[in-house]
Amino acid sequence: MMKIYQPSKELRPYVRYYWVLKSDEHFSVPTFPIGCPQIIFHKKTPLYIPEIDKNQSEFTISGQVNFPAHLQSDGSLEMIVTVFHPHTIGIFIDTPPSAFYNLEISGYDIENRQLNEISRKIFDCGDSKVCIDALERYLLSKIRPSINIDRIGESVSSLLRHPSMPMNLLANAACLSNRQYERVFRYTVGMNPKEYSRIVRFQKAMWLMQRGEKSFAAIAAECGYSDQSHLIRNFKELSGHTPESLLKQHIPYSDMFTHPV
Repeated sequence: MMKIYQPSKELRPYVRYYWVLKSDEHFSVPTFPIGCPQIIFHKKTPLYIPEIDKNQSEFTISGQVNFPAHLQSDGSLEMIVTVFHPHTIGIFIDTPPSAFYNLEISGYDIENRQLNEISRKIFDCGDSKVCIDALERYLLSKIRPSINIDRIGESVSSLLRHPSMPMNLLANAACLSNRQYERVFRYTVGMNPKEYSRIVRFQKAMWLMQRGEKSFAAIAAECGYSDQSHLIRNFKELSGHTPESLLKQHIPYSDMFTHPV
C-alpha cells in the first residue's frame, strides 16, 4: 500500500511530496535517475540494491545519480520518504548535495544532531501521518532565505521548460559567470548543469511516453535532443534500455514531471 502526502504551503517551494509504502510482498523494481534527492526512513527491512551489493541504511539520504539500478524488498517493508525539489535538500541537512553525488549515504554519517533526533522520533512512532507531521516541523524550522537557492530554483524551472537551454543563458539569468554558475549549481543541486539537463531530457521523454506519445522522433525534438539517435543513447545510459525496449518491459513513468496526489 502506497500513500502520498502533500507538504504544507510553506514547504511547497522546497518539498515536492512525501510518500509512505508498506508491503509484505517480495519485489524487484528498476529505478532510474529522477533528478530529485530524497530522505528515506526504513521502519522495517531496508531495500537491497544488487548493483552495489548493499542494503540502504535504515535512515538514508539519496543523492543525485546518473545510472540505473534495481531495488529489492524481502517482503518486510515500511518506508517513509521525503522527495525534495532538485535544489533544496542542502538547507535542511546542512550538507551540500555535491557531497553525496552518485551515493546513498546513511543519514547518521553526516552527524547532524537534529536530524538524528527526528529519525529517532520517526522510528518510535507508529502512525505515518504523525511521523510526517514531525518531519514537517523540523523542515519548517530550517527554512532560511538564500539567494543561491532562488537563483538555482529559477534555473531548474527554466530547464524543466527547455531542457536544452545553453548554460551561458542560465548563467546570465543567474547574474553569474559561467564558472561561478557551474560551481554554485553543482554545490546546490549535486551535479553540474550539463549532466543535470541530460536527466531532465530523459525524464521529459519518459513523461511524453507516459502520456502516449509513440513517435520517438517527435519526443527527441520536444525534449531538445539533436536527433533520435541522441535520444536512444541517452536512454541507454540512464535506463539501460532503448525507448522501444523500455516500453516492452515497463510502463513509462516520469518521477520528475508527474506530481502524484
